[in-house]
Amino acid sequence: MADLFGDSDTVALADRTARLPGSIRDGIDGEKTAEVLTDLARDEEPAALVYGSGFERRPDIVDTLAGLFRVAGNSAATIRAVKDPVGLSRLCWDLGIRHPAIRFSAPEREGWLVKLGGGAGGSHVRPASVPVLENGYYYQKLVPGSSISALFLAQAGTARIVGFSRQWAAPSQSSPFRYGGAVRLMRFDREKKALIAAWLDKLTKRTGLVGLCSADFIDGREGLHLIEINPRPGATLDIFDSEEAPLLTAHLNAVRGETITVPTYRGAAASAIAYAPYAISRFPQVEWPSMTADHQNPGSVLNADDPVCTVLAQARSAAAAERAVKRRVSEMAEHWKENFQ
Repeated sequence: MADLFGDSDTVALADRTARLPGSIRDGIDGEKTAEVLTDLARDEEPAALVYGSGFERRPDIVDTLAGLFRVAGNSAATIRAVKDPVGLSRLCWDLGIRHPAIRFSAPEREGWLVKLGGGAGGSHVRPASVPVLENGYYYQKLVPGSSISALFLAQAGTARIVGFSRQWAAPSQSSPFRYGGAVRLMRFDREKKALIAAWLDKLTKRTGLVGLCSADFIDGREGLHLIEINPRPGATLDIFDSEEAPLLTAHLNAVRGETITVPTYRGAAASAIAYAPYAISRFPQVEWPSMTADHQNPGSVLNADDPVCTVLAQARSAAAAERAVKRRVSEMAEHWKENFQ
């Protein structure tokens, strides 16, 4: 297991771990990633390499890794097809999928966002208030509404939906659209579900998507709009995974062209990110409560707004699960305030 963080619970569970070079803000360091993973594998040949968030900005890294390992996931070509803003906009136009307008010149009116091509987590999104774009950024029309995500398994040109979730933001001073959390929905409108399924089938067939992916939508007064495709396992994996039908197994089977088993669910589940409200020079030893994950290591140095842990909750309804996880995040934050200030 390799990632940017080396969380204490990950280290405890995995046989081997390594820290990938890079940072949340700057992304993964492509020049050193292949070296780190090769050292991690040592003299063994991994059955497969499954990548997660962060590689959309650097599909060239996936190209490099595909020359060294069996990559169980989408190719660099497919990543480029769905993560390039211009390419996705044209693709949606061709397939009759509603997608917000994009542009590269400064908009004359309000109601636009600035986004980083291939960015993830929402921290890169902000209102369009600058006349000149940084390299890699673009303008996207703001579409009001609720944020809905569909988790799906792509195989042989077909998208099989695992489930739907509703997402919310955890705004900070510099990142008003930063990802806060998501709740697995027990029910979702039948007509909207059918429309999303048809859109995802078209996109899967055209781009060659494979394995576990997600698609983010805005559900508003003007109907559904596809915002982006995430061509890898993502943040909502926690609330959809199942011991009876593990989604990582389903992901590998989808990539290999084998039979897929999709979990069934009872009740609702939610997950949320707890962020550091201020810089922490030395993270202390914490007795982590149950239903938390991705724990920071003692002694870590955190900047303000860095993630501290993931908080989970379960309930009979989506509304109750969302309330519970947000309450637990607030309780965790009070705990850090008492100990760290």
